[in-house]
Amino acid sequence: MSSKGSQRVAHEEAMDITEGKSGLWGWLAGLIVLAVIAVPLSASFAFATHPNTQQLFSGRLEEVGNSAYQAFWWVVTIFLVALPFLVGYVVAKLSVKSLVIVGAIIALFVIAIMILGQVFVF
Repeated sequence: MSSKGSQRVAHEEAMDITEGKSGLWGWLAGLIVLAVIAVPLSASFAFATHPNTQQLFSGRLEEVGNSAYQAFWWVVTIFLVALPFLVGYVVAKLSVKSLVIVGAIIALFVIAIMILGQVFVF
């Protein structure tokens, strides 16, 4: 009887509910990113396919040609389309510590872009 009791104790370890679920977390993260970037994605696609939208930027882009304007917005559109897949892959493959480091770097980058945008654009 004592051997059965010790076997039962050996099998009563805590179960890791995230084991083998990294792919699902990656899909969820990619879906959330897709929902967040849906409006910028549609706007960048509209800017890329309609060269007359260059006039919306109130003369700031007068020296840029139509093809450079469209090429820029196509690059932005392609990046935004790839972003949910990249985020999903990174979440599925990286460890928790690596995700925290990457998240902190991205947060600092976004803060720096916002500060520089406020200083130089407005």
